[in-house]
Amino acid sequence: MTRVEHDSLGQQRIPAAAYYGIQTHRAVQNFPISGLRMPRELTLAYGLIKKAAATANVHLKVLDARKGRAIIRACDELLAGKFDAHVVVDVYQAGAGTSFNMNINEVVANRANELLGAKRGSYRFVHPNDHVNMAQSTNDTFPTAIRLAALMQLGPLEESLDELEDALRRKAREFRGIVKSGRTHLQDAVPVSLGREFGAYALALAKAHAHIRRLGPVLGELNLGGTATGTGMNAHPRYRTTAIAHLRRWTGFPLRAAEDLMERTQSLGDVAQLSGSLRNYSLELIRVANDLRLMNSGPNTGFAEIELPAVQPGSSIMPGKVNPVMPEMVTMVAFQVVGHDATVAMAVQAGQLELNVMMPVVAYNVLQAMTLLTTATRALARRCVKGITADAARCRALAERSLALVTALAPTIGYLNAANVAKEALARRRSLIDVVAEHGVLSRAKASRALDPRRLAGLSAD
Repeated sequence: MTRVEHDSLGQQRIPAAAYYGIQTHRAVQNFPISGLRMPRELTLAYGLIKKAAATANVHLKVLDARKGRAIIRACDELLAGKFDAHVVVDVYQAGAGTSFNMNINEVVANRANELLGAKRGSYRFVHPNDHVNMAQSTNDTFPTAIRLAALMQLGPLEESLDELEDALRRKAREFRGIVKSGRTHLQDAVPVSLGREFGAYALALAKAHAHIRRLGPVLGELNLGGTATGTGMNAHPRYRTTAIAHLRRWTGFPLRAAEDLMERTQSLGDVAQLSGSLRNYSLELIRVANDLRLMNSGPNTGFAEIELPAVQPGSSIMPGKVNPVMPEMVTMVAFQVVGHDATVAMAVQAGQLELNVMMPVVAYNVLQAMTLLTTATRALARRCVKGITADAARCRALAERSLALVTALAPTIGYLNAANVAKEALARRRSLIDVVAEHGVLSRAKASRALDPRRLAGLSAD
């Protein structure tokens, strides 16, 4: 079953049950590219924008109240998820997101017409452009939707990052008394505390997180009401502040009208900052995840200083093998987020004159990156970090074998003499204490104290 709809290019047959209309149908035909759909937060953001626009326009008496109420009710149903199956435009679509904007306009218009007693596709009472899109353009609604959707995802993202950082801090406290060999260049270095190592991971991630957190107020500056080029053409003079006030009240976000509507329409610099902050967090996350894998390596031929929770068998051929699958997963996610940021960076710089037409790919990549980091960091915290255990005896044994302990003797016997002691100990397979005592550099008791890894790591000596 189909229905016929008309636009400025002609007519098309549309599935009769579809809430979308002819412009969406054309986009589906034009862009069968990836099968990917925009994150639902973008639909939610658009639903709020259309509802705020209708509410403001009714209040300003430029939209008939009966039509406005129907649009508002249709938007509420859109926000409830009733029409998710009818938001069908591919991620890779017409520049600026016009196809997505019209998809939402047509869905809302068709439902509003139904509520007023008309058939889908008739647009007898409510038109997608004239009424649902009143005082709007894709050029101000799509940037606003990107920022609103990012703010929607910011809360859950920050909660998951907090959870991971807190799990690492807890392990830092649990492991604070465990000494281990430090390593630089993947070679033995002076001893450290395992707890301090985990505490440093938590702090590095928290610092990267702080850059993400500060962007909430930055994203709250909206160009809604700027319409096509930031001039506000076809919008009531008070539309902008009225619509944004509704959005602020409904969402609780720190939303405000842009200082300069044209600048906010041209530039996605704040979204690029968010994407870059997600990338920077991911870079730290990769490093931490790789360290967890190294310290867990073994169990008999690697470091084996910590043990990650065994969450699944690790090999289809080697019985008993258990792999560090959660750090592996989060590393792959972080690689993907870095790739998302590269796409966002290229798209943000591609704006021309009064508009950036690459907004759809920016929206998809930054929102997808936020989703990936939210779910991956939460999974790493819950299914890995919280269950990590340490082999204190193994850590201590490796620390005691580290040739880098000889560094403690350098102020007393000199750098070259200390280096010779280390070389001899390695060549003869003897301990540093044995070599120092044999050469009479220090008594065995003094050498044992001077080279005690706990003392050198800032922990109390045994």
